[in-house]
Amino acid sequence: MLLLQNVRIASENSPVLTEGDVLIVEGKIQEIGIGLKAPKDARIIDARGRVLLPGMFDAHVHFRAPGFENKETITTGSEAAINGGVTGVVMMPNTRPALDSATAVDTVLENAKHRSRIPVYTSGCVTKNREGKELAEIEGMHRLGVRMLTDDGDSTNDPAVLLRAMQYATEFGMFFASHCEVPELAGPRALNEGVMSYRLGIKGSPACAEEIIIDRDIRLAKAAGAHVHIQHVSSKLGLETIRYWKSRGDVKVTAEVAPHHLLFTDEHIGDYDTNYKMNPPLRTQADCDALLEGLKEGVFDLIATDHAPHTPFEKAQDFLSAPNGITGLETALVSLYHFFVQSEKFGWDLVVKRYSAEPRRLMGLPVPTIEVGQPANCLLFDTEAETTFTKDFMKSKSQNTPFIDQTLKGSVDMVILGEEILLER
Repeated sequence: MLLLQNVRIASENSPVLTEGDVLIVEGKIQEIGIGLKAPKDARIIDARGRVLLPGMFDAHVHFRAPGFENKETITTGSEAAINGGVTGVVMMPNTRPALDSATAVDTVLENAKHRSRIPVYTSGCVTKNREGKELAEIEGMHRLGVRMLTDDGDSTNDPAVLLRAMQYATEFGMFFASHCEVPELAGPRALNEGVMSYRLGIKGSPACAEEIIIDRDIRLAKAAGAHVHIQHVSSKLGLETIRYWKSRGDVKVTAEVAPHHLLFTDEHIGDYDTNYKMNPPLRTQADCDALLEGLKEGVFDLIATDHAPHTPFEKAQDFLSAPNGITGLETALVSLYHFFVQSEKFGWDLVVKRYSAEPRRLMGLPVPTIEVGQPANCLLFDTEAETTFTKDFMKSKSQNTPFIDQTLKGSVDMVILGEEILLER
């Protein structure tokens, strides 16, 4: 039994935090009120000043297993998630071998059952080996519970193949997540085309390389009667394209934005800092401002980190040679508080809705709430404490993040899932 006293409770349905006590018994929320009497043998925590949130859920992570365990494993990735207050994730299928069959998916899910303390789900490939030519083993993956199909890391290059996949898999209730990029336009550069790319002497990737595929894949979904989910949107026009299609109401489209595309611009790259190299690339302050408004408006249904670990050796290469991506699971919630909630650019209700509730709804999963009778799936967040993201603090196998050795306001102090306290500072 656990009694959290004087806590402030957050909900997706209200910008106002509710103050009170929360009693958790045998993994369920038994009572919520003011001045609750502690049962015998209950552990009492004075949570005055702290916020109780439902556990976060990240629908876009790379745990690198199988094939790239030198970067991350299911164990280290899930522990990184817990460290950031995340109690469920969806893995991307760009592993080696790629997750394009029932056999590959089953192996990963079985491993996750034994190597993770939180639920780990996986997406499946649209095409075999993500090559964009031949459909993956869609029906077999569906039987194992896969809902999301994506060739993430690349777009499904052939629109005819993607249309056929959409027509087929939609019958199983599956949906498509699109990494939007014209490779011939984008190149391997992962640097926005503009003033900064000219200054650094690197040919940039124009935003239209992303925006063209956003529009293409939504049009394909409309033709197929499919649901398409647009991943890691980075540009103002990309946002406006999604807003337009949503306003029509004749195609099912959802979209996500990553914290790093809200927070950073290409100017942060500075002197070729590869911790700011990602795909799609960081763009301009005007893009960041537009994305933030899109999140507040609801054009973006969810926040997802695109957690992408790489080894220090890989990221120590020159800017063009270094791989794309940064880690995000451990920094997302604290950075969202530090830069947005603390300054009242948005409230805890948006965080809960976009980073806990809607990602789970996308995956057809139960949504945790802080209500009597609900399973305990929650975290305590200290708004007055600070977090310094040192290598010792991080649980991920890789620490390729712009936040390394930085201190931000806010701390994930406790994570509770069922009868288990997964984390306690």
